[in-house]
Parts: sequence; C-alpha cells; structure tokens
Amino acid sequence: MPGPLLSPLPLPDWPTQEATPAALPGAAGLLLPHDGGPVADVRERPDRWALLKLAAAALRGGVPTLAWGTGAALAGRALGARVHPGGPAGDWAETPRGAVVHTWEGERPLHWTHGTLVAWAGPTLPPELRASFLAGLEEAPPRLPATPLEAVGGEAALRPLLADFYARARADALLGPVFAAHVADWEAHLERVTAFWVTVLGGGPAWRGNLNPIHAGLGLRGEHLERWLALFGEAARAHLPPGAADLLLARTGAMGARLGNRARPGRVG
Repeated sequence: MPGPLLSPLPLPDWPTQEATPAALPGAAGLLLPHDGGPVADVRERPDRWALLKLAAAALRGGVPTLAWGTGAALAGRALGARVHPGGPAGDWAETPRGAVVHTWEGERPLHWTHGTLVAWAGPTLPPELRASFLAGLEEAPPRLPATPLEAVGGEAALRPLLADFYARARADALLGPVFAAHVADWEAHLERVTAFWVTVLGGGPAWRGNLNPIHAGLGLRGEHLERWLALFGEAARAHLPPGAADLLLARTGAMGARLGNRARPGRVG
C-alpha cells in the first residue's frame, strides 16, 4: 500500500493511522466510518466541522475514500449534497452531483460512488466493499500530489516555515521596522498569512483579498521586496525538501513580479 490508510476513529482489524490534515498528503486512502454523529447540523460542533473539512480536502485531492453510515453522509455533504437528519443510520445524504448510484433503498442512495469515493449509506459496511477497496489500494500506483499545497507538505509544513520566516523578518534591519509599525497582533497575522498561502497553493478558499491594496501605502520599495524574497527563500530551504522549496519559491517570485517591485528597485509600491 503506497502510504498509510487514515481514519478519524480507531477501527479493529483495519491497518489505520489517525486522520489529520498533516497526514493527508501522503495517505494511501481515507476511511470515514459510521459514528452516529451529526452531519446535517454541525454549527456547534467544531470537531465535526474539522472532520468535514478533512473529508472535503481528501475528496478534492483525489484521495481514495471509503465512507459508510454517517461517514457517507459527511462525504455527501462535502460534495455539496443535501443532508437529511435521522434515518436508519442517522443523518443521510442525497445523491451528490456527478455521483453514480449503484443501489437504492427507497429514496435513499444506499451504495454510490463519486470519483475516488466509495460510499455506503448503511451503518454496517458490507465485507465485499471493504475487500474491493483494500485491493484497489494495493494495486494503485503512488498518488501524485493533487495541488501545490499537497506537494509542499500541506498546511502542517507551511506553519513552521512561516513562523521561521517572520521571526527572521522581524529581526531584519530593513523589514523589521515595517512589520513593527503595521502588525500589532502577530498571532492573528500568522493565521491570515497561513490562510493566504493555503488558498494560493490550491487548498481552498481559506483567504479572500487583494495583495495590492493591502500593501499600498506602506512605503515599500524594491529593496524591501528583494529582502523579503531572500528571507523567505532561506526559510523555505530550511524547512522543505528541495523540490517543494523550488515550487513554493516559484510562486513567491511570480507574486513579487505581480506586485511590480521586483523588476523596478526603488519604486514605491
């Protein structure tokens, strides 16, 4: 099996590891088992929101996923399907757009597939679905990263890199005074910047905004951007494998060119 099989719950007789966002990029597959938890209404359940986000990231990234019971409802919701509360196995999902239904149980899609997802709406997974899913994982070639974010190691790889970069920038003679004058809450700033990079690297709409107005009026010149790129490069090389660092630095270089300062040192941006 090319990588670990992940699950949010320990499952007897399954060779699984804990499902976390950090583990997702290298995973062979993801299990979303029935747990009886809510799916239709998770407004007061941050743990369920986190699981929903994990499922959405796995499906968006093409991670082979096997879901049953409320796990199937969760996968359906991640794909945009309407979820109904209650039912024989708890909350259940209507057929997501683009899914293929193989078996119906009344109005409920019982067995359906969507891309790399296999879903069973019942609370007990049929042995043949388990066997075919595991056999498919054994035969599957190594999965290529679905997004640049996955290629650099996910959000878990970005966070220490960004923390290191901003520590370098705050101590820098040129950039330090700029940050000191404009950033009061560093914890909030790091969260915003992390969300920005997650979005830029294809991890979903975690950040919305425009870099130009954000940086306008700061008195930045070409030398500021050059120093920013140099320090970011040092942090990237310190925290990422060479290929991942190259990918990320290509994005930063393109971003710098769009800001219009890199090619014109001395111009106020």
